[in-house]
Amino acid sequence: MDGGMKNIAKGQVLRLDSLVSYQEGQVVSRTLAQNPHMSLTLFAFERGEEISTHASGGDALVTVLEGTGRFTVGGEIHVLRQGESLVMPAGIPHAVYGEERFKMLLAVVFSA
Repeated sequence: MDGGMKNIAKGQVLRLDSLVSYQEGQVVSRTLAQNPHMSLTLFAFERGEEISTHASGGDALVTVLEGTGRFTVGGEIHVLRQGESLVMPAGIPHAVYGEERFKMLLAVVFSA
């Protein structure tokens, strides 16, 4: 398995928010890296779209790149805007909802 970066230009200045596009009625994702230790994925949420409650096997760091998203972590609600980040701990149920159109970068780090 290739553990390097994929679906992204290397050696160039990039705007991560431009690498994933909104699609009506959908959550769109673009995986940038995935291996047994970590995953790195861009997401674009249309307003009102969501990823339902689930738990991750690793700590998940989200950074909102554009717009506003609502993150429910262990029953606690957090509303994040552009430039804000949140760590969702491994094993804690969480959900993501598009308060408005928004894009985020998700980095998940799995324990050894």
